[in-house]
Amino acid sequence: MHQALEAARQGEREGEVPVGAVVTLGGEIVGRAWNAPIAHCDPTAHAEILALREAASRTANYRLEGATLYCTLEPCVMCAGALVAARVRRLVFGARDLRFGGVRSKFRIADSDTLNHRVEVVEGVLGAECVELLRGFFEKLR
Repeated sequence: MHQALEAARQGEREGEVPVGAVVTLGGEIVGRAWNAPIAHCDPTAHAEILALREAASRTANYRLEGATLYCTLEPCVMCAGALVAARVRRLVFGARDLRFGGVRSKFRIADSDTLNHRVEVVEGVLGAECVELLRGFFEKLR
């Protein structure tokens, strides 16, 4: 999660909302990214999606079975769906997203009984640091 927080800080330095994500597989980081929809002119360029793309490319496999994704903020519906599609084993996130959360706050997509794959969800890891990073970013904007 510390690596995800550092990725989020990098995104903040680049003017993006500070959300970071890291994918590990077999104890190794295989994907790392921060939010970049502004830089990429791409509404799908969320930290989780970019980290999953890098992990899939590095492992030469679109299935990331056994992988863990660490994210500073609860994934949205799009990202939660991508975790299921990639067959990620476990999601660890810091702060809930009360407005758009697709894993706990608004929807429960990642571990829904109606889907063909369920992701193990762990929440609240370094949650205070994740919330503070986001709070500070938005306070500076106001």
